[in-house]
Amino acid sequence: MKKALSVVMAAAMVLSLAACGGSTAATTAAPAAETTAAAAETTAEAPAAETEAAETEAAAPAAEGKTVKAGLVCIGDENDQGYTFNFIRGKEAATEMLAAEGINVDWVVKYNLIEGDPVEEANLELADEGCEIIFNNSYGQEPAMLKVAKDYPEIEFVGLTNEESWKDDLPNTHNAFNNIYEGRYVAGVVAGMKMQEMIDKGEIKPEEAVIGYVGAYSFAEVISGFTAYYLGAKSVCPSTTMKVQFVGSWSDATLEANAAQALADAGCVMISQHSDNTTPATTAQSSGIFHTGYNNDMSGVAPEASIISTRIDWAKYFVHAIECVANGEELEQDYTNHGMSTDEVVMTELNEAIAAEGTAAKMEETIEKIKSGEIKVFDTSTFTVGGEEVTQAYAIDTDGDFVPDSEEAIVDGAFLESYYQSAPYFALQIDGIEWLNSAF
Repeated sequence: MKKALSVVMAAAMVLSLAACGGSTAATTAAPAAETTAAAAETTAEAPAAETEAAETEAAAPAAEGKTVKAGLVCIGDENDQGYTFNFIRGKEAATEMLAAEGINVDWVVKYNLIEGDPVEEANLELADEGCEIIFNNSYGQEPAMLKVAKDYPEIEFVGLTNEESWKDDLPNTHNAFNNIYEGRYVAGVVAGMKMQEMIDKGEIKPEEAVIGYVGAYSFAEVISGFTAYYLGAKSVCPSTTMKVQFVGSWSDATLEANAAQALADAGCVMISQHSDNTTPATTAQSSGIFHTGYNNDMSGVAPEASIISTRIDWAKYFVHAIECVANGEELEQDYTNHGMSTDEVVMTELNEAIAAEGTAAKMEETIEKIKSGEIKVFDTSTFTVGGEEVTQAYAIDTDGDFVPDSEEAIVDGAFLESYYQSAPYFALQIDGIEWLNSAF
């Protein structure tokens, strides 16, 4: 089960550095693109129209350009100002970047689709409308996507933040996820500096440096994120502890607000989140405490609370995948080992008005050390489980029981997260983090 490190590292480098290779069938749709300010956009139904909303965007084609028709299925819409908003921003940036290459994109976007039959129907509609590549942007959408993909082998289907498509037997299904845990660690450093400043000024006692974390589900993706955040905070504020409240939903503004309020009432002085909306930020502000966010700069809605956010910049992956389709080249089944070193995990602008003194310099130093490998986010010397240092842990779940049972994850004193697959698999419950519930 344990692979020789040299072989694994070499294979990963090939996967992470390779562009598109090989060939797949690619068709050419009617010329269309979002290349000018005059781009025309028509929406079948408004984004708020629940599961049937769709958006078709087009503009004048480049004179000799190719056109790719691309579908995007979203769990929410732009109104969340978080998760789906971040994907839409990435889509728009990618469209401009591709237009500069002479590749035009005709997008069809469907909103507010969480899982199940509506997602399957959306993928079917996109396939029948002639999309050559279809992206699904949320974890729960993948099972429905896979049902459709087997009947359309000429179309590429991509599960963003998913994990099953890379190991199935369908060559036209793919996964992509970037190393967001790196950005979580940096956000944790920013939070820790603020709490340590509060301690140094006598505003709180060391034992009151408590983070409250609003988590969607008790999945590895969320566990990995809040653990990285905690370790970043603890690296600069040693007395840091954390409380996690799960809400059982990726996107429920009310539940997220209620969880943040409960954490504030429990004495947390810093709120963070792995959830899609801005309500944890606004709740933190109304409670007179601080916040760091996810997917979008939330200082606009909570200027007195939200210090910084981290997000995945999806533009580069959209460009990469659509280039493969346009050029008739093969798209890898799993997009691994992309993060801060490739500028695909980024930080939003620091809210200097409320950040601790020296935060900007410390943040930049931390980012550079992550990029160089000097900082290993899950360095096993920095945490314990049940009072003991972890020396062995598996990475991959081969039988679907949510328990990793193959591929040694700990190499040279660090847990190699998102290395064997793009989807996170760090699920250890480390000391110092209290789970207030674990039903999800």
